[in-house]
Amino acid sequence: MFKLWATIIKDFHILTRDRVGLTLMFVMPILLVVIITSIQASTFDLVNDNKVPLLLCNKDKGEASVQLVQAIRKIGMFALTEVPATLDEKQLADQMTDKDALLAITIPGDFSTKIKEKAKNISDRALNDFGLSEQAAKAKPDAMEPLALYYHPVLQESYRASIQGALRSALQLVESKQILQTLYFAINEKQLPAALENDIINDQVAINEIPVSKDGSRRIPNATQHNIPAWTIFGMFFIVISLGSNIVREKLSGSFVRLKTLPTNYLVALFSKQVIYLGVSMAQVVVIFSIGVWLFPLIGLPKLNLPSDLFGLLVVSLICGWCAVSYAICVGVFAQTQEQANGFGAVSIVILAAIGGILVPSFAMPASFQWLMKLSPLHWGLESYYKLFLEGGQLGDGLMNILPLLGITLLIQLIAISALKQKNLI
Repeated sequence: MFKLWATIIKDFHILTRDRVGLTLMFVMPILLVVIITSIQASTFDLVNDNKVPLLLCNKDKGEASVQLVQAIRKIGMFALTEVPATLDEKQLADQMTDKDALLAITIPGDFSTKIKEKAKNISDRALNDFGLSEQAAKAKPDAMEPLALYYHPVLQESYRASIQGALRSALQLVESKQILQTLYFAINEKQLPAALENDIINDQVAINEIPVSKDGSRRIPNATQHNIPAWTIFGMFFIVISLGSNIVREKLSGSFVRLKTLPTNYLVALFSKQVIYLGVSMAQVVVIFSIGVWLFPLIGLPKLNLPSDLFGLLVVSLICGWCAVSYAICVGVFAQTQEQANGFGAVSIVILAAIGGILVPSFAMPASFQWLMKLSPLHWGLESYYKLFLEGGQLGDGLMNILPLLGITLLIQLIAISALKQKNLI
């Protein structure tokens, strides 16, 4: 026990002198958490709260185009600015640049006429099918000129799809209203009452969004709940910069050879390093989670809601930290120089984070990457955290994620010890 305690003190002094490594292990994940969470929170605000600038070039002055403009305003996601109807495509593009607008839409000049023709045709066909009209259904009218939607290239395809869906809803509302008014007038020979029109078109069934969670809390996940666990794991694995270099430095300086002449085993020193750096990883968890709980609300970011199972949170954090330490030791054992340890360690962590769901959500990955994702320990650690933070689960609910992470950790330990034996270092 005395040998272990002395080795722990020695490793602690070495760690405190590695200022660059400590900076990477603490400052880097903190900056990532704050910056990435801020970016995602502002993105969510853009989708949910802020309005997207939209230029409207209305070349039609009929009733249907007025209704369409009103429907677009009611959507609530656009900051609508009307521009002269005489603008051509190039002039409209210049207006988008001048006004910093991401979108522009052009309503063709025959929009109202074509909408009414379409409504009349559908109404006649419906009355003919119901047997309420003896007139033969007229031929389908010519297709109307489509609305032109111009967009800035910065808008991604998924976001454009949501915008187009919102505009289609507004267009469908106008078409449905015209068909309903035409059909009602054909049957009753009077205008559709406004109250009845409102009940038919606007009185829709509500959709209640309910997040699924084990504890039944129904807390709505936010950018903080997603990012803090993810980048905490990322920061844990960057222990490889300090610990990997430490092991390489001991190999190059001859410390391994000197340790073999002493009445002790290098496994004691190896265990000491794991204790010290596991403590560092737990300190990372405490610091980053504390920032989410206390600092984020002060800078306008969503607060981190800790899971109800704090013991489960501790167990998952310990296993994630132990896996990160084991990986760092394995890299240090195989690396021949500090440059190799630092370079390979940093790049490999980024790759493991990318395929593990840290950089890109796992559900968004192609099917060919699904099996590769399961090889990354960061994936299993992230899923274990998400089971607690997002789903409100307990420790037992995440065993199917914790056990693979523990298995990968033991495998890495076995590989590192086998390599040390082959090199006659233990």
